[in-house]
Amino acid sequence: MRYSRKRASSAIATLAAGALALSACAQGGGGGGPAKSAASPSKSQDAQAISKISVGTAQDSTGPAAPEPGAVKGGTVNMIDRDDFSHLDPARIWLNYNAMASKLFTRQLTEYKIATDGGIKLVGDLATDSGTTEDGGKTWKFTLKDNLKWQDGSPITSADIKHTFERIYAPFTPEGPAYAEEWLLPEGKKYTGPYDGEHLDTIEAVDDKTIVFHLNSVHPDFNFTVAMTGYGAVPKEQDTKEKYDKQPFSSGPYKIVSHITDKSMDLERNEHWDPATDPIRNAYPDKWHMEFGVQQLQSTDRFIADNGPDKNTMTFHNPVATERIQQVLADPEVMKRSMQGLTPFTTFYNINTTRVKDVKVRQAIITAFPMQQVRQLQGGELGLGKYASTIISPTVLGHEPFDLYGQLTKPQGDPEKAKKLLAEAGQANPTVVYAYNQTPAQEKISVAIKTGLEKAGFKVVAKPLNAATYYDAIGKVDNPYDVYWGGWATDWPTGSTAISLTYDGRKIADQQVNYSHLNDPEVNAAIDKANAIADPAEAGKAWAALDKMIMERAPIVPESYKAYFGIFGSGLGGVRFDPIQGQQSPTNVYVKQP
Repeated sequence: MRYSRKRASSAIATLAAGALALSACAQGGGGGGPAKSAASPSKSQDAQAISKISVGTAQDSTGPAAPEPGAVKGGTVNMIDRDDFSHLDPARIWLNYNAMASKLFTRQLTEYKIATDGGIKLVGDLATDSGTTEDGGKTWKFTLKDNLKWQDGSPITSADIKHTFERIYAPFTPEGPAYAEEWLLPEGKKYTGPYDGEHLDTIEAVDDKTIVFHLNSVHPDFNFTVAMTGYGAVPKEQDTKEKYDKQPFSSGPYKIVSHITDKSMDLERNEHWDPATDPIRNAYPDKWHMEFGVQQLQSTDRFIADNGPDKNTMTFHNPVATERIQQVLADPEVMKRSMQGLTPFTTFYNINTTRVKDVKVRQAIITAFPMQQVRQLQGGELGLGKYASTIISPTVLGHEPFDLYGQLTKPQGDPEKAKKLLAEAGQANPTVVYAYNQTPAQEKISVAIKTGLEKAGFKVVAKPLNAATYYDAIGKVDNPYDVYWGGWATDWPTGSTAISLTYDGRKIADQQVNYSHLNDPEVNAAIDKANAIADPAEAGKAWAALDKMIMERAPIVPESYKAYFGIFGSGLGGVRFDPIQGQQSPTNVYVKQP
């Protein structure tokens, strides 16, 4: 979930109202779904189970999808959410909310098969498998399945896939991920898409079924990259350029038949979708009716009441409203139709290493930080999430838990230990400038942070920032702040997108995402080595080691592993949590028989 900087050297993950990760960032760390509590929902996700990620085989990539026990076909599922989808053109999608809806009508070369125990397999979606490489990840080959068709019955070919990737360079697609766009462009070449007849030799449609990508550098996890909705298939013959964002052409089980902006969207079956080609989607309902403009408290109350059409209603994004969490937890019947799980999002407080140069001082900030008080002001574990002590979320391949600074054992902060670190640094009373969003909630949090750090001897200067320009302010390399909040989510569940963009010192620039400005040659070299490891499990170990290496340098104060807590109507079955997108998934949903 990102906002795009496609023309820049790297992609930026900032947060703005309208999607799970972004809503947290816009509030400066407040809000978000709850984490697992003592009263666990029936569909909770275990963090370690989620991190069981593997690459599937060709057999894993065959359809149909595993049937949902007790499922029946037919009926209409209603979906209610706060916002309309900001984009439907795959090339413009980088928000998880948009990506979740797109599962119903957009397919990629690869996708994720999520087991009931939380295990995740990368499998072929349009492709027969998860892709092959014979040179360590610089050249990737995918073969399309038989009987793939667009909503008009025409075949999906490798020429369509080539067109899909060439059009991401067009000026009208400034949003969306930038990975393939950077990796497929020859050095020094300027390219603005295929519409003037120019094409990229780096994307080779060998025949109708075979597509080969020639990357400009080694990327062993490129098969994970192309699972992003941002690389969803777009037909060459039906590409309406700018207009495509309003009416995409379906390669999935449903097609859009009506879309009234900010009000509703209706989907019906795509009769040309073949379930035998699809290992992900079951497509039990006949129709989907989506309603927008429903706030969290409204949707929560409707789900609790469970009346009339709301019995057959779910939500992609809206979590249980904070005001109703305890009510839901106390109601066993409502809890039967609830779900909880960790999302790919981690929140933290950046420490500006260009200003706070002494690592002992940075370690003292982490050690003294009053995270318990900060979390309590945001609704506790149910309002903010689980305490974090690492960079990489438990939802990422290779995550290894550790607690270098006692954040889990002493979340209230350890001022005495922090004082010792400051003494070792020879700075008993250093000044720290803490910048924060000027909102009522963050004003209270700033007081707690100031009080906690002052107990360790810090002199804290609190600087309120306008929420509308918060990221503009902290995004400057020469910004005058020492500590400021942030958040990050992986684009796919490997350590590459958890660390490469955010802690590579060679990518420090204005409005780029290395907000702590960490520039350590050992870290930079380790990032390059980890990025070149082809085996996912071995790469996971390398990223986990990097996580600890970076945290030893103390560039951030980890805050929380964000979680989602949601409920749905009693008339639906098969509603599951998707740990990749951090939301309720539509792929196995069905309407129960009366």
